[in-house]
Amino acid sequence: MATGATDSPATLYGPVSIVLGTVALITAVFSGYLGIAIPLLAGSLAVTFAALGLGSKLNRGQCAIGLATGALGVLYPVFLVAAFSA
Repeated sequence: MATGATDSPATLYGPVSIVLGTVALITAVFSGYLGIAIPLLAGSLAVTFAALGLGSKLNRGQCAIGLATGALGVLYPVFLVAAFSA
């Protein structure tokens, strides 16, 4: 057995949630051209990974940033659709 290898897949929840949250925000800005499927999918995955990372208490700062950007990426197109459909 290898000694000293204490990494686990849970250490990647923070960076992955930041990347997916950033993708969700960028595509949410261009949702008029790209559609709302990409920001909704990327944002919901970012929120999911951030919640898992916050639960495992690894990279909490990165998970909090990923949670915020993912939530904004999901909510921005939803609010746009709600505002223009009324």
